[in-house]
Amino acid sequence: MVYNFLADLVVLLHLGFVLFVLLGGFLVFWRSAMAWFHIPAVVWAASIEFFGWICPLTPLENLLRALGGDAGYATGFVEHYIIPILYPAELTRKTQFGLGLIVLGVNIAVYWTLWQRLRNAGEVQK
Repeated sequence: MVYNFLADLVVLLHLGFVLFVLLGGFLVFWRSAMAWFHIPAVVWAASIEFFGWICPLTPLENLLRALGGDAGYATGFVEHYIIPILYPAELTRKTQFGLGLIVLGVNIAVYWTLWQRLRNAGEVQK
């Protein structure tokens, strides 16, 4: 029971990381120091997608599930709604590459917009 709970927490952490990678650039508008956390996360996530690596959270979750006696995913909320988002059945290398491009595209657009705003603000103050 404890292991399954911990595995669910790992899945939630994993989902949180994915959301931070995809949308965390918007936090930089709020606090520019967030870029120090967000940019490395984007590089890591894009690298995982482009090179087909496995995120260390996935084996950790699987280990915890095995220790909890689960061979697969049960019918709980986390398993039913969140797992398919992180581990879609139709995930291919081509899809992974596309996801990497989406991650980079969204974040390049956000940081480009932020850079433009900062540049324009600097010109106004001169």
